Amino acid sequence: MSGVSMDESRTQDVSGPGGGPASPVPPVPLGALLADRELGLRHLAGPAEAAVHGVHASEMADPAPYLLGGELLLTAGAADAAGAGFEAAAGAGTGPAEGLAAAGGYDRYAARLVAAGAAALGFGVAPLHAEVPPALAEACARHGLPLVEVPPRTPFTAVARAVWRLMAEARTRELRRVTEAQQALAAAAARPDPVPAVLSRLAAGLGGYVVLWPDGRAAGGPPPAAAGARGALDALLDRVGRRGGPATATDQAGGWHLAAHALGRPADRQAALGTAAPVRTPGDHTIASVAAVLLTLLTAERPAGEQAAALTRLLLGGSPAAALGGPGPWYAVHARGGPDPRGLAAALGTVLADPDGPAVRLLTDRDPGPQPGWRLGVSAPAAPDALAVADAQAHRALARAEAARTALARHTEPGLAGLVGEAEARAHAEALLGPLPPVLRGTLRTWLARHGSWDRTAADLGVHRNTVRQRIARAAALLDRDLDDADVRMELWFALRTAASQAPEQDAAAEGPPVSG
Repeated sequence: MSGVSMDESRTQDVSGPGGGPASPVPPVPLGALLADRELGLRHLAGPAEAAVHGVHASEMADPAPYLLGGELLLTAGAADAAGAGFEAAAGAGTGPAEGLAAAGGYDRYAARLVAAGAAALGFGVAPLHAEVPPALAEACARHGLPLVEVPPRTPFTAVARAVWRLMAEARTRELRRVTEAQQALAAAAARPDPVPAVLSRLAAGLGGYVVLWPDGRAAGGPPPAAAGARGALDALLDRVGRRGGPATATDQAGGWHLAAHALGRPADRQAALGTAAPVRTPGDHTIASVAAVLLTLLTAERPAGEQAAALTRLLLGGSPAAALGGPGPWYAVHARGGPDPRGLAAALGTVLADPDGPAVRLLTDRDPGPQPGWRLGVSAPAAPDALAVADAQAHRALARAEAARTALARHTEPGLAGLVGEAEARAHAEALLGPLPPVLRGTLRTWLARHGSWDRTAADLGVHRNTVRQRIARAAALLDRDLDDADVRMELWFALRTAASQAPEQDAAAEGPPVSG
């Protein structure tokens, strides 16, 4: 029992993120783990190299149903030591005391791990086994399953942590590679002859071959025709380039990784980008997708000009201020109702439009006016570094335009009032101030403006200070609010300002005679 207790920390489930081959995180080479002296792992059988996508520890006689593929499976051989063998768990007819060491047990164990896609097997020696069973090593060698020995001083959790650390380092390297490739593509798109420049940079970034379909412009070394890769790539391009075809498609042929990216929208596709690379890394799809966006802009029938270049820089992570170039002002526009977002963008003098959403979102340096068939919400003029605020303003302005059934609503109110729609603010003000007659509203507003000063309020209104006191006390009673509370004063001030913007205030002459004191 003491031996099992000592080994509990080594046999816990240490699976984590990225446990399957579909993970976007680059895998860890088994050789990197073998080279880690602190782990002390020793290669015993099977290939010395494998791509490790995760770590899983299990003492089950048949862990294969619980593997996603790509794992380094860690075991201390508890199932074998306890006599609960692979054949017994699989219903092969052997007695439960025969264990994995029974005839064919290790062979079936290794075969099922290979069929489940396990990357490698790590066997921990001591306290259950003094050494890795030779029959297990022979079975792993027969089935091509890498087998490593985990020494007694190395907990399984240490192996798992090493894998996650190496994965994090690989992900950082991959993100850096993607960022550098995006920057290089952006620079290529700004050259005088941008399409060949983008193709060349993409081919260099992928370490392979790229081609535009159907015009045939290409860069990089093409895969040999004998390998069948070129024919397979042409088939992918024809598939995604057709109107209504898929946005992307992938394939493998002759040892090459192939991909095709459609250029343009599904309804009007007429071109595609094809890539072929001898290896595929997780960042390659992102790099090729960015190139596809650039080439869509660069090969469009109606070039976007300087604003398309601005959109390109925004897509590639540049700041809005740097991407848009000029100081503005810029207007964010949200629109609904019309059938032709492109026509709306043209009418507003911009190509910076996003039609995919509840509303069409546009950015223009022209002051927008009403457009037939559309309801528009327009932000206040904004500098390039304030576009996020302008977008929120346009969203609220469109909601007001739809509520009022008007063709266009603008955001013009700065500060706190701009955070609440006009209709909502007016409704709140009327509900809050409803109990107050005009004379008390006017007195309360002046009193708040004078920070609660009785004398200054009385002077402004031309009444006695006792009159002000009586009116404020009456207002507090009608509102059932504590006017000494700063939050109450702030809410009342906001409501009074909103109400004052809708109707003229009653002046002091209509307030009645002053009260003497």
